[in-house]
Amino acid sequence: MTIQDKNNNIDFGVPLNRFSLEKCEKIHAASLEILDRVGARLHMEEAIQLLKKAGARISDSNLVRIPSQLVEKSLTTVPKKVVLYDRHERPAIHLGNHNRYYGPGSDCLNIIDHRDGIRRKPLLKDVVEGAILCDSLENIDFSMSMVLPADVDQSTADRVQMEAMLNHNTKPIIFVSYDFNGCIDCVEMAEAVMGGAEALRENPLVACYINVPTGLIHNEDSLRKLLFLAEKNIPSLYIPSSTEGVSSPITTAGAIALDYAGVLVGLVLSQLKQEGAPIIVPGMSPGPLDMRTAVNPYCDPEQGIMQSMAKFYNLPMFSLGGASESKVVDQQAAAEASLSLLFETLTGSDLIHDLGYLESGLTFSFSHLVICDEIVDWIKGFTKDVKVTEETLALDVIEEVGPEGNYLKTEHTLKHYKERWYPDLFERDTYDSWHGKGGKTLSERAGERASLILAEHKPEPLPSKIKEKLQGFVQKAKTS
Repeated sequence: MTIQDKNNNIDFGVPLNRFSLEKCEKIHAASLEILDRVGARLHMEEAIQLLKKAGARISDSNLVRIPSQLVEKSLTTVPKKVVLYDRHERPAIHLGNHNRYYGPGSDCLNIIDHRDGIRRKPLLKDVVEGAILCDSLENIDFSMSMVLPADVDQSTADRVQMEAMLNHNTKPIIFVSYDFNGCIDCVEMAEAVMGGAEALRENPLVACYINVPTGLIHNEDSLRKLLFLAEKNIPSLYIPSSTEGVSSPITTAGAIALDYAGVLVGLVLSQLKQEGAPIIVPGMSPGPLDMRTAVNPYCDPEQGIMQSMAKFYNLPMFSLGGASESKVVDQQAAAEASLSLLFETLTGSDLIHDLGYLESGLTFSFSHLVICDEIVDWIKGFTKDVKVTEETLALDVIEEVGPEGNYLKTEHTLKHYKERWYPDLFERDTYDSWHGKGGKTLSERAGERASLILAEHKPEPLPSKIKEKLQGFVQKAKTS
């Protein structure tokens, strides 16, 4: 698709849209009607009172019906751009500027060990190694915990994961907390690293991923996190997690309308608590239930419509790519990761997570994460701008070489050949050369690269006093 502006300039950079403006407007109107006619169940008194004071109608103690004008007002105050910073207070992620950022997911219950290929329960050392990989891989822009370690107290695992990420990674972090107290501790740990509450407020290193059951059921923990983070000026990713055909309609339009009704609940509450509070909305559609297997797939081709809604609202979005339904790092895993990452990039997603996921979100693989890093690098090569200048048109060089010559020995080739994209992990050698080097598969090469990174990469350490503070938060949570 191309679009011409008033000066007849052609813009070839328009992201792919699954939904037209007319369809987005219909879904928006449906979400507003759901909130006004059906209402959402809120399990937190402060949130109910905030909405009641603003003009919402309350019945049955916690069923809240929100008028459309309240939503429309909130859409005028919510930031259209969000910036996340690295550990050194440098802006690292600019959401809302048509940029793309990639990272893993959180809390997989299994891991495939890249050293021996065995699927097992994750350990704390896997969280540490995952953070080191994220810190090293060039095309991974943010870190998440990746796995839920089975060898720690599960009631405080979120603090342990946060400590590992802060210690072994300098990039922005998207964290998940298992309860409200965990959210407070994780934020205070980030404050300790950044130099205090005001420093984190001004330069947010972290954002919090909040899942609510459905668009119309908002649990207390999620609401408390949302309001707490709004006061702190820390971005919330407020994501209803319904399942099409189970907790939302089986039809895509109805499921999106219901989930986005829930998104709008979170958006309104964040702005009532603190005007201008940053919020990031979902770009991944409600997951359909596979009626043959009862699995909730991560790579369904009917995904990708929620991106259109996020763009309709002109808000930063959190999307899903780089995952696979495959149980191992194989051709299916590479194919699904490639398709989803390319699609998410072309549809204009901002934050693309779940790189490295296998088995529909149950298993993580460092080898698969390394492969996803290479896929993203390929996509960046595919989408980069091509310069058309006197130098790149090379007319003088073409004249000099002539019809019978070649360009291998020209200064022009020597000057520019490194500008081309070259694979680091994908195989381009001859068969004999590849076979002579061991004939290794992509999965094997990715595992070796992960091992090499873990052996050689040393993330910048935190000062010892900060490390002690982080350990203190973990110990305090264990004893409370």
